[in-house]
Amino acid sequence: MFISSFSVLFLTLTLIIRVEPWYQPQYLIPLLSMLLGNTMSGAAIALDTLTRGAWDARGHIEAWLLAGSTWDQAIASIRRDSLRAGLIPIVNAMATAGLVSLPGMMTGQILAGSLPMEAAKHQLLMMFLNSVGTSLGSVATVWIGSRRLFNERERLRLDRLRDKGQGRGD
Repeated sequence: MFISSFSVLFLTLTLIIRVEPWYQPQYLIPLLSMLLGNTMSGAAIALDTLTRGAWDARGHIEAWLLAGSTWDQAIASIRRDSLRAGLIPIVNAMATAGLVSLPGMMTGQILAGSLPMEAAKHQLLMMFLNSVGTSLGSVATVWIGSRRLFNERERLRLDRLRDKGQGRGD
């Protein structure tokens, strides 16, 4: 999550905004916090969907493994669904920005006296950065999370999965 957000922000500050030096706190702190917040949401939803899906389909996954499939093939559809679920919040935010709601960054800049067109440009940049950061973070989280569900012999690690009620006396 941090690596995807930080790399997207570093490229933005050096290549698009061209801040000298790139690590100026006035730019780095607010932009990184917005990126981390969105990336965290997407990655958490994606990982939750992955683990729930793997738990629910553990018999199906093991059947695929018994039939000679690799771990990657056995969990491919669950990974795809997890990634889709992780990207839903940012896609919805991009679809409604400016039509249904005015995003916070844009509203803050307008209230602070910036020109509305400049505020809109900054908000568009931020929406694109959030979508790239969330996408990279979700892809990395789903790939690493799905890889951790299997051991080096490509066996499903059921001990890394557990039912919602298991262990709490439910």
